[in-house]
Amino acid sequence: MFEWMAWTTPVAVFFVCIGLMLGAMTVWEIKSPTVMRKGFLPMETTRGDRLFIGLLCAAYVNLAFLGLSGRLAQLLSLTEDPSVWFGFVLSMAVLALVMRKG
Repeated sequence: MFEWMAWTTPVAVFFVCIGLMLGAMTVWEIKSPTVMRKGFLPMETTRGDRLFIGLLCAAYVNLAFLGLSGRLAQLLSLTEDPSVWFGFVLSMAVLALVMRKG
């Protein structure tokens, strides 16, 4: 059924993290309803809004890292492309920033 997708460990971890975040946000919303607030984003947002925007940003950071990893390996004179874990960690940092300060 899922033969069309390359299920590597980083891909599986990424999707498991998204599932856990959605579950945790659902429980958090039930326990403590959200309040609109304004951070560095140009609009008032709820936790769910910030999660959605943060997940989009995380996906774009991952794609950018994958697209630029060959160039980065050339620039740093590496023998092979950098690990995708670096992109994953960077994307989760961006997600945390949007959730906290957005």
